[in-house]
Amino acid sequence: MSVHSSGRKMLNLQLKDVESLYKSFLSFLEEGGLFVETGEAYQLGDEIFLLVTLPESEERYPVAGTVVWITPAGAAGNHPQGIGVRFGTKDEGKLHNRVEKILAEMIDSDIPTYTM
Repeated sequence: MSVHSSGRKMLNLQLKDVESLYKSFLSFLEEGGLFVETGEAYQLGDEIFLLVTLPESEERYPVAGTVVWITPAGAAGNHPQGIGVRFGTKDEGKLHNRVEKILAEMIDSDIPTYTM
């Protein structure tokens, strides 16, 4: 983790495969978002800057967002510790649209995610 020049914390999220992307995607948010495994302490409303690498891509998508979900260590259901980050509007939905295209066939799957 590092701190971005705007004062936002910066996290790198590298999603290795489509299943990891599916488990991380916060599809219940209109703007979209991603779950990031981290042991760092965050509060709801914290502003975060993510650099996201999607499966089978070298491109890193920069997106500013807000912490809207916190899973503490030892959470029920064996969910990993981390935060859910809602995408901001500055990228005009580019990352959200790209994620939905990749997950098009899985979006209504019954596979458990990291948050629900």
